[in-house]
Amino acid sequence: MAKQKYTIAALWMEGPLSYLEQLCMKSFVDAGHHTVLYHYGPLANVPDGIELADANEILPQTNFLQHERTGSPALHSDLFRYKMLKKMRNTIWADTDAYCMKPFETPNGHFYGWESSKHINGGVLGLPHDSDTLNALLDFTSDEFAIPSYYGPEYEAELIAKRDAGDPVHASEQPWGVWGPHAVTHFLLETGESRFALPQEGLYPFTFKDRRFMLKRNFDTTPYITENTFSVHLYGRRMRARLGEAGEPPHPKSLIGKLLTKHGIDPAKAPIPRKPKKAEDGTIITPVTAVRPADKVGRGKLNLTDLADKYGTDKGGNKFRYSEAYQMIMQPHRNRAISLLELGLQDGGPERGAEPDRETTDAPSIRMWLDYFQKGEITGIDVSDFSWFKEDRFTFHQCDLADEAALDKTVDQLGEFDFIIDDASHASPHQQMAFLKLFPKVKSGGFYIIEGLRGQPRRFEPAKFTKTADLFESYLKDGIFRHADTKISDQFNDLRLDISGVMLLPAFFMKVKQTNLMILQKR
Repeated sequence: MAKQKYTIAALWMEGPLSYLEQLCMKSFVDAGHHTVLYHYGPLANVPDGIELADANEILPQTNFLQHERTGSPALHSDLFRYKMLKKMRNTIWADTDAYCMKPFETPNGHFYGWESSKHINGGVLGLPHDSDTLNALLDFTSDEFAIPSYYGPEYEAELIAKRDAGDPVHASEQPWGVWGPHAVTHFLLETGESRFALPQEGLYPFTFKDRRFMLKRNFDTTPYITENTFSVHLYGRRMRARLGEAGEPPHPKSLIGKLLTKHGIDPAKAPIPRKPKKAEDGTIITPVTAVRPADKVGRGKLNLTDLADKYGTDKGGNKFRYSEAYQMIMQPHRNRAISLLELGLQDGGPERGAEPDRETTDAPSIRMWLDYFQKGEITGIDVSDFSWFKEDRFTFHQCDLADEAALDKTVDQLGEFDFIIDDASHASPHQQMAFLKLFPKVKSGGFYIIEGLRGQPRRFEPAKFTKTADLFESYLKDGIFRHADTKISDQFNDLRLDISGVMLLPAFFMKVKQTNLMILQKR
């Protein structure tokens, strides 16, 4: 007998969906569910594959219910889902912050789970239309002044006294969750239908306290998400607030970041709006918006970041921001006849899985250097062929940095340089061999720069091989280069007297980030 396929239903009052809601809604579509999004007003940013439906057909938007203290529409949403489940067949409710790990399946229409040892949440809720719990929920919520018995006898007595005195307490003034998870838990236990509830790993593997781990990069989720996990609660309101305050999307290596990539969701196209801050007198403080690199163009002289963004290199303000550091050391040399060598001329080479004989289409950083140093001579080295790039002040050498003999032959053809920049494979063995061969070619007072110290491609990174960042950190700490291969240690230590200074800079120049850029000046 074929398994029953369930429709997923959700509610979004009106307005644009952020990337967080997009992710959750699309996860159901991608899992194969027919997904319906009910709404009252105009929507925006709704992913493809989702059916839109008029929420007024389930619950007219009259006497709209909001929680008195928080302003949350949770009461209205609670009532909406109960009425929807009563009316629709083979349908499971899902909040817009429920991410679908795998298709929802139930043999009897009951689909809900424990969020803690005390509560069953209704964020994901499937109840047969004839469920005793569903009927009890509809009966209880039909009276906006109903008195809950599940907050203890003292609170119940207090509400009864106020009612009898002609001052009944409205649901919006009662504790948050009175029509939601607290009511769901109470009536499921009362009817005995709680026996169908999934364990916590089923729908709420991350507790409220642990929600932050979903934003932590490289966090091991296996203790939380198991083969029995159907859904993950993303704690929408709190998660949106946290991401809105941060002003940037989740790290791509965090759980949520990985899920955004998996489902093709672009946070920039559906950003999370920032909640306006208020002063002590209640007036809204006008938020200060972030300054983009493009906003600065035209202020002062055209600088390296302007050119990096113009030509589309990842060294600019739109990605790694290396150009900001380079501007500081290169500006005094801009109008001089300098010589510059760059290793690696276009992103997406063998370090990204491409073949060395790939077809190259552009050399954006070379165009940037030629424009910035208009009297300079620019040389490029790459494993792929860029001989088609013709410019009087540009010379190209094709060379595999993993081939020591080929590198020696290429080095013999080179003169001296004011700047050498390694943006090639980012593999530690390649970076280190290139440095040992090319550092002698740096002029006195010149600079040797290595980019991408935190992004080593595994296919080129031998086990237990000392990473380039660690190698230079040992020099800064002790004045001695320490390497697992003592031969390499000796070769680097032989060069120490020619080193004027070394700077190891974190990604985006933020101290909480990993080292990603090395700038070394020769004596």
